[in-house]
Amino acid sequence: MAKETVVVVCPGRGTYNAPELGYLARHHAGSPWLAHFDAVRAAAGKPALTELDWAAKFDPAVHLRGDVAAPLIHACAFHDFLKLDRERFEVVAVTGNSMGWYTALACAGAVSGEHGFAIADAMGVNSQKHESGGQAVIVMAGEDWRVDPATARGVEAACAKVGVLPSIRLGGMLVVAGPEAALDALGRELPPLPRPPLRLAGHGPFHTPLMQASATAARASLPAAWFGAPQVPLIDGRGKVWRRFETDSTELWDYTFGHQILAAYDFTAAMTVALREFAPDRVVLLGPGETLGGAIGQVITALGWLDITTKSVFSLRQEEDPFLVAMGREAQRRIVAI
Repeated sequence: MAKETVVVVCPGRGTYNAPELGYLARHHAGSPWLAHFDAVRAAAGKPALTELDWAAKFDPAVHLRGDVAAPLIHACAFHDFLKLDRERFEVVAVTGNSMGWYTALACAGAVSGEHGFAIADAMGVNSQKHESGGQAVIVMAGEDWRVDPATARGVEAACAKVGVLPSIRLGGMLVVAGPEAALDALGRELPPLPRPPLRLAGHGPFHTPLMQASATAARASLPAAWFGAPQVPLIDGRGKVWRRFETDSTELWDYTFGHQILAAYDFTAAMTVALREFAPDRVVLLGPGETLGGAIGQVITALGWLDITTKSVFSLRQEEDPFLVAMGREAQRRIVAI
């Protein structure tokens, strides 16, 4: 029987929350990789991931901090990737959202598993090195997942007026970033929206020039020698595809700790390229959580992919035979995991 082709998506910050507490314990207890990750953190005087994941209670002040959230999310996603049933599924491309790019590097084989964790762990710390500022999520899509072009133009104009920059393009949503005062002023300039903008607690002005300190720290401590060519195509936050026999590893390092940190991350473009260029039988969203599923569904709907043109059609398809398989959702996990 021919294998089904899949594009793998690695999640970023904001995907390990109270419902995900214990994710590693439930799905990956006893993993040698997890033991290695814990040993690396112990050597650096950091709490073990198993200790954090197996805590009696989710503590936002702890679990949502960058130096905790980043390695936890990476470990969950990387382990999920290793659980894919390779006898039945062929990975034809890998991409990620924001911090998920570091996990995507490891899943695609552009860096080793050891170096992938070292990068994610270090960037969890580095992500806290930035000028003052934060992020907010602007929901532009209505209940039908459609974005009114006039609304999109109004949001763009409001952001430009107060000095807020696009941070992540996320289907029918736009994550913006900038100084706190600019984010405070943004709400007064925005056009009518399906819901008010949501400030992201504990997030810095990611994917903007305000993250220069983070980029500088990354370049100083995470060497280009760790990088090689990906073993499967790797789609970055511009929609560029890095291929095995075409990749300059130094350029990949430069993108990872330059543009990827300091400029807007276009997850919409990445997913558009993933669908149009690789035409997978399914899209697999690694855990933890499944919050990125809505954005992926919005991209699919906007493209009319597989004749999915509305949210209701997407939902019906998901009930019958999921095209988007979220490993953070137990029923769907069983479709692709060993």
